[in-house]
Amino acid sequence: MPAIASKQYSDDVSLLVLLLDTNPLFWSTTSITFSQFLSHVLAFLNAVLGLNQLNQVVVIATGYSSCDYIYDSSLTSNHGNFESNGTGMPAIFGSLLKKLEEFVTKDEELSKEEVSEDRIPSCLLSGSLSMALCYIQRVFRSGHLHPQPRILCLQGSPDGPEQYVAVMNSIFSAQRLMVIFILIGSLGFPVLDVL
Repeated sequence: MPAIASKQYSDDVSLLVLLLDTNPLFWSTTSITFSQFLSHVLAFLNAVLGLNQLNQVVVIATGYSSCDYIYDSSLTSNHGNFESNGTGMPAIFGSLLKKLEEFVTKDEELSKEEVSEDRIPSCLLSGSLSMALCYIQRVFRSGHLHPQPRILCLQGSPDGPEQYVAVMNSIFSAQRLMVIFILIGSLGFPVLDVL
């Protein structure tokens, strides 16, 4: 089966899929709070959207027990809508923050149901990578504009050995699709050391 290398990417147009680690077991042990981290992430997303009006950003929250889409800039009508309350952040990020809060609450409830003392406090990296690749495929198949796809993984939690095969399959699929994959994390990642 041939790779999608023959696709013509539009110059300077990017599709950034951000995988955001929301695992409370990790964030409770760091020197920076999750809200401080999130303010930096929102500023970065605002900059990406400001570089080109055709740029697209998708945020996938990755928790201890679940992962979900929490933001898709293609569903908002105007990237430049600023709030009047003086925060300097676009109003569109209000929906991101609301969905993120709902996601964290839901993930905490699910993690209480799945309490296991021998489970590593990892996040579902394999699930969020699969969701990102599915979204990228949907964009490729839905129209003539093919932005350069990028996956940015902001990962703090350790990776779980039970995810090894699924993560490696996702990474190989990303390479085959010529997706740029960037991992930024604070811990060592044995699963990702092979790259």
